[in-house]
Amino acid sequence: MDAFVIEGGRPLRGSLRVNGSKNAALPIMAAALLTDQPIDLRAVPDLADIDNMKRLLASLGCHAIESAPGAVRLQSIDESSSHARYEIVRTMRASISALGPMLARRGEARISMPGGCAIGQRPVDLHLRGMEALGAEITLEQGDIVARAPRRAGGKRRLRGAPVFLGGPFGSTVLGTANVMCAAALAEGRTIIECAACEPEIADLADLLIAMGARIEGAGAPRIVIDGVDELAGAAHEIMPDRIEAGTFMIAAGIAGGSLTLENCPLDALMALTNHLAEIGVHVEEHPGSDPRRARCDVSYEPRRDGRLKPAQVTTQPHPGFPTDLQAQLLALLCLADGNSVVTEKIFPERFLHVAELSRMGAQVFRQGPTAVISGVARLVGAPVMASDLRASACLVLAGLAAEGTTTVHRVYHLDRGYEKMEERLAALGARIERVDAKELESAPAQG
Repeated sequence: MDAFVIEGGRPLRGSLRVNGSKNAALPIMAAALLTDQPIDLRAVPDLADIDNMKRLLASLGCHAIESAPGAVRLQSIDESSSHARYEIVRTMRASISALGPMLARRGEARISMPGGCAIGQRPVDLHLRGMEALGAEITLEQGDIVARAPRRAGGKRRLRGAPVFLGGPFGSTVLGTANVMCAAALAEGRTIIECAACEPEIADLADLLIAMGARIEGAGAPRIVIDGVDELAGAAHEIMPDRIEAGTFMIAAGIAGGSLTLENCPLDALMALTNHLAEIGVHVEEHPGSDPRRARCDVSYEPRRDGRLKPAQVTTQPHPGFPTDLQAQLLALLCLADGNSVVTEKIFPERFLHVAELSRMGAQVFRQGPTAVISGVARLVGAPVMASDLRASACLVLAGLAAEGTTTVHRVYHLDRGYEKMEERLAALGARIERVDAKELESAPAQG
């Protein structure tokens, strides 16, 4: 099991290109199950979750061929299996994205029920409610969700269009919206998704589906209208840039100091973050291009001799609000602000496992339910810390960049799910960071 060893206190300088979005790529890859024609994808990130999705699709008869780095062709060549088994599904919650495409194309789907995770329960009831609204029969058999479309004339199983409401206690569901949109693309008649997720990853999926021949209007807004078609064809598509990766590196420039240039940066999807960064004292300057979704920007924070970052009040919300996937990273930044900050988590109220680890580094954070109050300190100190989930891992790495001394972040396999070669990219910007075998680290003799 690998760990990162970080020597803090080195500013970041240079440029990097933002990779394709993990959160967009996973449901887009699952959409290849909607046709037997090839789907050619570009800018697919090289991540553990992407590899797991390829494994899942292969088990369902949809095979992946990588012709070049980031270029993947997916094609369903065997539609006889519709069972997404536990041994693969348990590695990645986004496996549920296969439900809608399989049900729509093959008439039935069997997927192992996803469990909870370190950031709290993420139930799939809205996914199932959406499938039932489209006419599917849903049962639970031996831990598997089993969904079957109703039989139509001629014996073929096919979903039917219907109004679908996807509002829940914490807002709409992104993967649920993706599932219903994919299922409705091949349903008979019109589907209206009300309270749909507005995340840009949904609009990116819709762009692919439209290129395949789907009839979709309103993706990226709370109401999506889909008129079902009889079949979908192959298509080519470039995955949108990863807004969470871009935001993480923006925050890294603030916590470590220095300045970065980000290429292929989806600034139009990061307004909630850049607004808070400006308030805190981290400056983001856009260099407009022909496509605001793939902009170039400069990020800088040069600490003054007598100055520090400013505190802020932040509440996570569904898009276009502040993203929950950047909460941990921004909280690390606020640990060094001059004053008291308040962070409220509205999406996953239990998503604060990084707080205890930050405290080991000298942070002063008091948590009460879904809210954390951060009293900024003048400095963080290096310490051994343990990552609990993907974004908490990024939070601890960022804290290590700013801390005095050595920080060792254990269990960075979480990080590999969502950040491609993060340690190499940070090292290229001037950070002193290396990946080590944690067992070798434990067996090394103590220094001094």
